[in-house]
Amino acid sequence: MITKITGTPVALSGDYLTLAIGAFEYQVLIPEFTRRHLQDEIGNEISLHTIEYLEGNPMQGRLTPRMVGFLSAIEREFFELFCQVDGVGVKKALRAMVRPVQEVAQLIENQDPKGLSGLPGIGPATAERIIAKLRRKVPKFALLVARDSPLAAEVERDVVSEAFEVLRALGHSEAEARRLLDEAVSRKKKYKNVEELLQSVYEQRQS
Repeated sequence: MITKITGTPVALSGDYLTLAIGAFEYQVLIPEFTRRHLQDEIGNEISLHTIEYLEGNPMQGRLTPRMVGFLSAIEREFFELFCQVDGVGVKKALRAMVRPVQEVAQLIENQDPKGLSGLPGIGPATAERIIAKLRRKVPKFALLVARDSPLAAEVERDVVSEAFEVLRALGHSEAEARRLLDEAVSRKKKYKNVEELLQSVYEQRQS
């Protein structure tokens, strides 16, 4: 299974990105929130974290291999969770993901079926199923720095989510861990790793 590819985008059309790697060109499906951030990357080398699946009807022997790409491993992880909800699947999840992972995760965490129903292809019944299945699994995703915010380039999403898990393991509640990390991130300091971010969190508590 291919989990990460690096190449040069040569075309972007609808849900597809064409990525040139050596003598080959690969067609990669991307959600809308990812497409927006790749519009200015044509010709620049990028890396995508990917999942693979087979599209079609196995009973008819018509299966087409597809690849879906994301700009971070944590976004790929969220997408895989989202696809596991009954009645969703890869195609519907791709259509629905028009907003950043952080925002969708916050809707789930806040148990907001009306907000989720505003996503393309997600009706009220599906929104309720998403909340029921994922609301206990999304806190770390709700902490992600939105790509559209000025801090997006300064804080790695994986660093924030890993720091959240460490704080939870140390006995902090979800709400307290989220508050501590939000305050640390709001200082607009660049954190290279989890240790630096946690050090900032505890310095903040002692001040």
